[in-house]
Amino acid sequence: MSDRTVVRVREVMQDEFDMVDGMATIAEALKAMKHVEARGLIVNKRHDDDEFGMLLITDIARHVLGKDRAPERVNVYEVMAKPVITVDPEMDIRYCARLFTRFDLSRAPVVENGKVVGMVSMYDLVFKGLYTHL
Repeated sequence: MSDRTVVRVREVMQDEFDMVDGMATIAEALKAMKHVEARGLIVNKRHDDDEFGMLLITDIARHVLGKDRAPERVNVYEVMAKPVITVDPEMDIRYCARLFTRFDLSRAPVVENGKVVGMVSMYDLVFKGLYTHL
C-alpha cells in the first residue's frame, strides 16, 4: 500500500475568478476581468437547464484579434466554449491531470453543488500541487 498523500483540486485551484454573461461583448468582458492571471472567464448559465461556458484569452486571440474583428462588435457567445468539462473540488490532482491530458484541456471550472467555486489549470496542478508536495 502506498503512503502517497492525496492532493485535492480544492487545495490547488484558484478561488478567485471572473464570470461574464454570454451576451456581453468581448470588450466588456475584458474590461470586467479582475483576475487576469486566470487567463479566462467563466460564462454564467442563462437559466437552470443551461451549462457553464468558458472564454479563454486564447479564444479571443484566435477569433477576434487574429481575424481582425472589433471586440466591441463580437459577443462572448460567438467565441466561447460551451458546454465545458468541469472538475469536482474533491478530485485527486493526478486524475485531474489525466482528464486534462485526455481532452487536451489547459484549465477547467471547479463546480460543487451546481456552483462554480474555482478554476484549476495545469499550472496549478503541477506547481501548487505536485511541486509543493515533493
